[in-house]
Amino acid sequence: MKAHHTLIGDAGTVHRGVFAADIPPVLTIKSGDTVEITTLSGDTDDLPDASRGFTVRPQHSNLLAKVPAGQGPHLMTGPIAVEGAKPGDELVVDIQAMELEDDWGWNVIKPDKGTLPEDFPDLRRIHVALDQKRRIVNMPWGLEIPAAPFFGVIGVAPAPADGRLTSVIPRSWGGNIDCKHLGAGATLHLPVFNKGALFSVGDGHAVQGDGEVCITAIETGLRGTVRLSVEKNTGINRPWAETATHVVTMAFDPDLNIAAKDALREMIKYIVRATGLSAEDAYSLCSVAADVHVTQLVNVSKGIHVMLAKTYLRGH
Repeated sequence: MKAHHTLIGDAGTVHRGVFAADIPPVLTIKSGDTVEITTLSGDTDDLPDASRGFTVRPQHSNLLAKVPAGQGPHLMTGPIAVEGAKPGDELVVDIQAMELEDDWGWNVIKPDKGTLPEDFPDLRRIHVALDQKRRIVNMPWGLEIPAAPFFGVIGVAPAPADGRLTSVIPRSWGGNIDCKHLGAGATLHLPVFNKGALFSVGDGHAVQGDGEVCITAIETGLRGTVRLSVEKNTGINRPWAETATHVVTMAFDPDLNIAAKDALREMIKYIVRATGLSAEDAYSLCSVAADVHVTQLVNVSKGIHVMLAKTYLRGH
């Protein structure tokens, strides 16, 4: 029987701003177990004024008071150790459910940050109301946007030799991927670098566009359910994902062109493995049927994800 666990984000279950192999797990599970996880989003300056009438969970205030800030701004629930996971294995993350946990979210423009810092030099922070039942984001100028929640930060711990690394920059172990397609129903595949994998999530987004251009999405706390399973000795070296309809390969680099080339190469390799097509045929297939998207432009290492409909992998 596979077990179901609950992990509530709070002081004692959340690490701030860094990923590292030396952060001890707060929960240990067996491969194939499910975990319902709550996350928190926002430093003290990001909390709404009490006059707005929003609910700030007591865990949020408790965490900010008790847990020192890290190199990055993110609050990550975890790590979760998965029994049997070892370096060279693959952690398969089936994202089963994703819900809005808070009735508010926030978006910020920061000086010298984002895609257009020369055009928007001043700090601006807005708070928005989230309709949890209708799954609607209410923008301040009256626009309603359907919520599409996902964990912006989702990953495992880096190799011990890498030390403590900021949560800002996505890398081979995942982290601040900010891919909007990693919502409920998606599966993320992560390489494992440590015993137990040491899986964490955070940076909840109520909704985000590809690019995340001003530096944040609508940041908020989420409640998600994931199933964590270990695949032995697959030797993958970077994250990739799948949805019900698409395969998604991804890469990160400060140079967007390099990220695009790496993500495309990963898709070509996937097509060759899945279909037996030659690399040349796979390259042509990508040119006529795959879509190359900019995941985000704001995390130092920019992100590219390539999407190919699974229908084009059938019949070979």
